[in-house]
Amino acid sequence: MAFKFYFLINPVSGGGKGKLIREFLPEIMESMDFAADEWKVEFTRYEDMKGQILEALSCTETLIAVGGDGTVSSVLSTMLSSDFSNKVKIGLIPLGTGNDLARVLNLYKAFADQGLLFLVRRLLRADAVPFDIWKVNGKYALANYFSGGIDARIAHDFNHDRATGMISSNSVIMNKLHYVRRFFADRNYCLKGGTLRYVDKDGVKNTVDLKGHRTVIVGNIPSFASGANPFFKSDMADGLLEVVDVPNMLAFLLAIAIGNIPVVGHLYKKYLRKSTKVRSLEFKFVPNEFLQLDGEDMSGKLGETVSIEFASQVQMLRLGD
Repeated sequence: MAFKFYFLINPVSGGGKGKLIREFLPEIMESMDFAADEWKVEFTRYEDMKGQILEALSCTETLIAVGGDGTVSSVLSTMLSSDFSNKVKIGLIPLGTGNDLARVLNLYKAFADQGLLFLVRRLLRADAVPFDIWKVNGKYALANYFSGGIDARIAHDFNHDRATGMISSNSVIMNKLHYVRRFFADRNYCLKGGTLRYVDKDGVKNTVDLKGHRTVIVGNIPSFASGANPFFKSDMADGLLEVVDVPNMLAFLLAIAIGNIPVVGHLYKKYLRKSTKVRSLEFKFVPNEFLQLDGEDMSGKLGETVSIEFASQVQMLRLGD
């Protein structure tokens, strides 16, 4: 391997903070006694991101993705089609809006409270832990969660608003406020139909009718929608996913509040169905259903049948508690 560390920075994440990080990295790495030839940094290019990731994976011991959850998902999706999953460790410097993966790896709070220098110093010395990766339709990587329904509709409309210039600010806070506005605009949305078939942890096959439900959420990590946790005891290295089907608006509000508003915990257990641990699953959605994967809008990209199955484990850098 040519480099100990290879930083891939999304230059637009976090309102352009990636550009500042690139500016300060030489000073930080020098202060940690890393020679200039022991590490490399470059900005991601949308038109050739897969090629960049493959090049980075082929010449480093540890790839550090600097951006949101989507940036890491691109790295993991590329790893699925390569032979680097058991050779290269993956790290993350969180610059996105939700940063759910960074939260469960104990990176988000360190960055938010202590800053870039503190996080990089800790991250480059952090231990790697096993982390499950799942395949969606045999092509895309699922690291965090998948869902279809009202939250996916909100993500779709948010991305549309950003693409058409309705969101003029790159501020994370302003992005979250716009998400709230989208929620009120889309609050009446329900799944138009569909079924979920899954094999639970004991190997038993089950079927759920999703028509009229607000959403169905599949989780690999114990964090959803910027820190909520509707998954009870999700384990990111147990070879299992957790599924929560959300039948009504009260259950949805409780699901996205768990972890952010602890006092609603008892209401959550009363009104929201307990999550189910599964080995694999398949959805049948009606045409043009709203879907999202790791916070990215996937509406119209996955088709009416969505299958999710275990792919592999990778090694992710995680800070200690």
